[in-house]
Amino acid sequence: MSKPSPEPEKATLQPTSTRIRERIMQSGQRFHANDNIAAFLEPGDLEALIDEVTDKMKGVLESLVIDSESDHNTQDTARRVARMYLTEVFRGRYMPAPALTEFPNIERLNELMIVGPITVRSACSHHFCPIMGRLWIGLMPNEHSNLIGLSKYARLAEWVMSRPQIQEEAITQMAELLIRRVSPDGLAVVMEADHFCMHWRGVKDSETKMINSVMRGSFLKDAALRREFLSLINLKN
Repeated sequence: MSKPSPEPEKATLQPTSTRIRERIMQSGQRFHANDNIAAFLEPGDLEALIDEVTDKMKGVLESLVIDSESDHNTQDTARRVARMYLTEVFRGRYMPAPALTEFPNIERLNELMIVGPITVRSACSHHFCPIMGRLWIGLMPNEHSNLIGLSKYARLAEWVMSRPQIQEEAITQMAELLIRRVSPDGLAVVMEADHFCMHWRGVKDSETKMINSVMRGSFLKDAALRREFLSLINLKN
């Protein structure tokens, strides 16, 4: 009498994060904290990631010896934190770039344009503490530049800043994005921000701010233009 054939082993379903990571690695792209990976997410992946992060966040709460079973204040904290990171705080990592309407520079505008201050919110990739600040953008368009609506600068800034990162790299990403989309003769980006990793921990200094800038094209070559831009944004206000 022959023995019954063993049942085939059930395939182990990989975590959603593993599948996304494999897609990225197969493409040869990187997935640093401040990279956008929206192109590698498939329908349903974001909700599945929320479930996965929720489960892992429950483990974090357990390791912090926080009772999330009987404490009514923390019963849903794991899912709230997962949704916050994936759909709000780090939204710019998982969502595609906002749609922009671009207009040709028919009037051949070539004078200094300044947008700001734009309120920006981010989080440092070292401690995931908030970074809160303001951003200014200076543009020198040319006849080949694509002009975009005023509100679109704020949308692009929100998309870039809603990722875990350091301020120096964030405004460089912002500058590179605007160079590609607008194609100006010159671009300047200045950011001033409070870093809560200094407010909450370490030296606990609540007064220190960080200010940095990125200059491209005519702003880098023309000292007078650079001075005009910096004087007009008036950081003290």
